[in-house]
Amino acid sequence: MADEATEASMRLRDVVAVAILLSLTTAACSRLTFVRPNPKIGKTEPNGPTYDFKDSPEVKRETALRDRIALAQARLATGQIDEAERLAQEALRMDSKSPDVYTVLGVIADQRANSAQAGGYYAKAAELAPTQGIALNNYGAWLCGNGRAAESMTWFDRALADPAYRERASAMANSGACALQAGQLERAEKTLRAALALEPENPVALEAMADVQYRGARYMEARAFSERRLAAAPASRAALRLASLIENKLGDKAAADRYAQRLRTEFPQAGAVQQLGEPSQP
Repeated sequence: MADEATEASMRLRDVVAVAILLSLTTAACSRLTFVRPNPKIGKTEPNGPTYDFKDSPEVKRETALRDRIALAQARLATGQIDEAERLAQEALRMDSKSPDVYTVLGVIADQRANSAQAGGYYAKAAELAPTQGIALNNYGAWLCGNGRAAESMTWFDRALADPAYRERASAMANSGACALQAGQLERAEKTLRAALALEPENPVALEAMADVQYRGARYMEARAFSERRLAAAPASRAALRLASLIENKLGDKAAADRYAQRLRTEFPQAGAVQQLGEPSQP
């Protein structure tokens, strides 16, 4: 359904934002990592960093660039989007080929609900860092969140091929969830189980696994994954809706009604209170 597609896209955009902001975790988002914050950032003065002028010009330029990016991240974390963009544009003028700068700009565009512009920035970051798992995972997540789930699979595979990429569980969770969206159920389950082996409480993987089990009419297993999902992170509309559908299949009307009531209470916006139906099939 259109509302669910919109919500799925928003959840993936939240995944992208979380990666760079760290403190903006939302429901059903896996943790990706885009740009590692500069450990010196908390020690700088409000007006910016200080530099050791004994360094070479190249080192000073790179240090200034890193600090501009870290400052932009810090401003985003506190909701200062205009200031974050100003800093990111400064960094872009300093180095127009930095994938990290394009990632920051992509997050800013996402925060402003400009998905098309964000996609261009994520694509540019991936182009500039074609073997970097961080950039590849980001672009895959954007593709999947914008109706291109099948296309995103290649990017997640490339991200996981990076031996230095540490957020493997997040890439696997995204890959599995997007495989489900693309109708690749066997791949989805295999990948999601691998993600959960690495990170048992990953909410993206748990929610997608609950859906996989539901679609396979394995309702007890679906319930177990659904309960784990709701315990792992704040509820999403899709997670509550799926939990209610699962309980209906198991014949527990009281539990189904409780989830439906939570859905109405926590997500009263248009479309959230419509009568529950079967999940849309990929």
